[in-house]
Amino acid sequence: MQDIDNLQKSITVGTLHTKAAPFVYQSSLYQILLFDQEAIVQIDFIPYVIPPQSILFLSPYQHLSFTGDITVQTQRLRFHGDYYCIEYHKKEVACNGILFNNIYVQPYVTVPLPLFHQIEEIFLKIENEIKPIYQHSDAIIKAYLQLILALCSKEKKSIMKDFLPLELQDNTLAYQFQRELERAFRQQKTVVYYADQAHLSVDRFSKKIKQQLGKPPSTLIQERTILEAKKMLHLTYLPIKEIAEQLHFHDEHYFSRYFKKHVGISPSQYREQVGISIVAK
Repeated sequence: MQDIDNLQKSITVGTLHTKAAPFVYQSSLYQILLFDQEAIVQIDFIPYVIPPQSILFLSPYQHLSFTGDITVQTQRLRFHGDYYCIEYHKKEVACNGILFNNIYVQPYVTVPLPLFHQIEEIFLKIENEIKPIYQHSDAIIKAYLQLILALCSKEKKSIMKDFLPLELQDNTLAYQFQRELERAFRQQKTVVYYADQAHLSVDRFSKKIKQQLGKPPSTLIQERTILEAKKMLHLTYLPIKEIAEQLHFHDEHYFSRYFKKHVGISPSQYREQVGISIVAK
């Protein structure tokens, strides 16, 4: 069982107020935010209108900013992925995880009101469990967190199954691009390559992908590359030079500059703060 100080550093429950948040907000922890009212935000500089009764999932060092005029106060749970739910968490941080890190779908899930209230209650139970005046139970807190992830995963899978947009069904351009990107992103990082595969001009290809997926292909290529780099930094002990080589960067220094440009910190800082030191070998 961890001591209270380490526990509080590993998981916290509180609020995030739009007036108190910096214009661009980041955290070295995984985050779950509850929105009981509509909010207009940017996540990694992509705009979203988050409906009421929605739950937002953010990975370490994702960019979050509030852009609307309405003051928003959200309940926020932050946790260090390697202290909590290691096996379950690894599934969630895998590429295209249903909650975290899926670059092709919206980063939030809108849930029925009873489920929203149930998750609010679990937040409160976690907050009460980690208060220093109580004899906390690490196992109970882990179970509560796993329950939140399981309930939200189930709801999001149901939504995606029942309302899969036409743009992501088999044989559409968006679906074909997604499959080709998953296969080739390590070697191919230019829009020209993917446009050629689709037998379209770059302009026409880019326009169609943005219409269907909400982001230009250049952004999706960059996000997929950064996502893989984050996963390798977080979940492996590979040297940064080897990660750069596996992602087909010319050299380690270019990879580091690329990563810092899009994430805000260097690969070594990301590895140190997100938790490589406690990932099981």
